[in-house]
Amino acid sequence: MSKLNMMVVDDSALTAKRLVTMLEQLGHEVGKICKTGLEAVETIEYLTNKGHAIPDLITMDITMPDMDGICATRKILALQKQALIIMVTSHGQEQMVIEAVGAGAKGYVLKPIKPEKLRDSINSVMSRYGKN
Repeated sequence: MSKLNMMVVDDSALTAKRLVTMLEQLGHEVGKICKTGLEAVETIEYLTNKGHAIPDLITMDITMPDMDGICATRKILALQKQALIIMVTSHGQEQMVIEAVGAGAKGYVLKPIKPEKLRDSINSVMSRYGKN
């Protein structure tokens, strides 16, 4: 798989840093880290309005302040229907994963995140929906 430009959305600085490290170890580039769903939506809106490319893939935490990942996913897909989003969720949030997929997320990965599970989720989403 070719190198992807990624965006990480997570309110936990520790989780975001861990995700960035794993994504880079998998050969991808993280171009943007957002701390909230609202920041992620505003970033995609800005890129869209400026005519810039959006990230190839977005990892989206579900539980965040100001705007949860499900709402952010809906809003991002309203701006960019081709956006590819993988939800990052904790065990025990199965109903939220179902809602996220209903909102348009293309996959999910469970916390604590394991590099091989993240890789498999990215590969699955990209082979099914991506340009590669």
